[in-house]
Amino acid sequence: MIKDAAAIEKTKADFSVEKMLEIRAKAEAAVNLIASRVQVGMLEEDANKLVVDTLKEMGATKAFHKPYIRFGSNTTITFGADSVPGIRLGEDDIYFIDIAPVWDGYEGDAGDTFVTGSNPELKRCAVDARMIFEAVAAKWKKGKATGVELYDYAQQLAKDKGWVLNLDLGGHRLGDYSSAEHYEGPLHEISFYPKANIWMVEIHIRNPENTFGAFYEDLLV
Repeated sequence: MIKDAAAIEKTKADFSVEKMLEIRAKAEAAVNLIASRVQVGMLEEDANKLVVDTLKEMGATKAFHKPYIRFGSNTTITFGADSVPGIRLGEDDIYFIDIAPVWDGYEGDAGDTFVTGSNPELKRCAVDARMIFEAVAAKWKKGKATGVELYDYAQQLAKDKGWVLNLDLGGHRLGDYSSAEHYEGPLHEISFYPKANIWMVEIHIRNPENTFGAFYEDLLV
């Protein structure tokens, strides 16, 4: 368990919470803009190019991790792993977007899941990823839960809803670029109460059969 809060939560002297929240909103807007441009029948490889082009259009000159868009069965694949190539988005399908652009020296980060068609289980998975995040954020606001406790809670919530939580995506530091200089590990390993405006909670769930999943992330504010 990681306990050195002061070193891990360090920011630059001129760190602006207002600017951080502005960049957060811009990243969320970028995800929604990308989603509006994704079309049924599109190859995942082409969609990933669309993500890169959209972020460039929005003025992002760098990113703190490679952007991802995952279609269908690739939504179960963990961060950093390559997708199975040649997957097209179906008419009754699921996909998620995960971006990490840097604007004005601040790290934007956003991820969300979208569903085409009307499959109730795909819709439930997308909704539950966000609901688990919201429950974790509410627990953080209400008490003094540590990163370890927040993810223990997320894991139990996912299990109760019939999903498997991927702890390889266990939250991380965020802030002025590069926050990784202070801490590169996951939120789920820290044993102190995480400070507002610099921690991302990531929720990546999949069905027990490992055929589809959903992803949602946002800042603890």
